Amino acid sequence: MLQEGGWPNVIGTLEKPCDAHAVEQAAQAIHKDAIVIAIDACLGKPGSVGRFIASEGPIEPGKAIGRRLPAIGHYSVAGVVNANGPKAYWMLQTTSLYHVLQMAKEIVSAIDLAWSKHEGKPINQSNLLQIPNV
Repeated sequence: MLQEGGWPNVIGTLEKPCDAHAVEQAAQAIHKDAIVIAIDACLGKPGSVGRFIASEGPIEPGKAIGRRLPAIGHYSVAGVVNANGPKAYWMLQTTSLYHVLQMAKEIVSAIDLAWSKHEGKPINQSNLLQIPNV
């Protein structure tokens, strides 16, 4: 959705996902001077479903299902798409795609708004933003 909104350098789209098998290669392909905002779906407490966790620092993709993948991002946004439970992988697989897409639209709106208000200074988005959506 970021790419459709005109953001360049988006890694991981519905058309070309950046799943667990591709995240290491994608991380190596990011320009060393780029500021990376990593976005991922995650599981959380039942009361947190539909909320976002934004932080300075990387995301650890696959952590909920026991995968050891490289941490990625200078900043991160995790969308809590379902409740955590004893079968995390199953919970992710049964999560509503509609719900995930609605949350993705919210993230895109927030990023657009944040960058449009960036201290009134024009920025060169093509040099600043690469977003692995793993």
